Amino acid sequence: MTTDHRAQVDELLADYRRSRDQLASVHRDLARISASATSPDGSVTAVVGPQGGLTDLELTPDAYRMRPEQLAQVIVRVTQEAAAKAAERAYKTLTPVLPAGTDPAALVKGTADLRPEEIAPPAPTRARPVDDEDFEQRDWLNVEATPRRSR
Repeated sequence: MTTDHRAQVDELLADYRRSRDQLASVHRDLARISASATSPDGSVTAVVGPQGGLTDLELTPDAYRMRPEQLAQVIVRVTQEAAAKAAERAYKTLTPVLPAGTDPAALVKGTADLRPEEIAPPAPTRARPVDDEDFEQRDWLNVEATPRRSR
């Protein structure tokens, strides 16, 4: 009986080591993800890392001919495009190791096990209208602190 338990423990340990090795491999693959995007005119190229953070930005001399606001918009747009590519690569890296039916995008966003109503932002609260006759704002015990109306 003891050898049966020992065999089960050895099998569990082997499974655990395989899982850890696979996890380490996926982690290394995720850490190596990089993506880039270039503006249609070729003046701006953004490179992002695995989590979409900007790691490199290349501007050609033509980029400096744009107005600052326009250049900023191009940089943001190109960086977002590169980040979307990096995210897609991360999803493809994660998919083979996730349980069937798990959405890798939702997992990365941290919403994989949440229902839509749990993710939705809270409904905005309505501010109470200011009312000149709002007696809650008056301090009846301290006459000096009570706001006086000008006549």
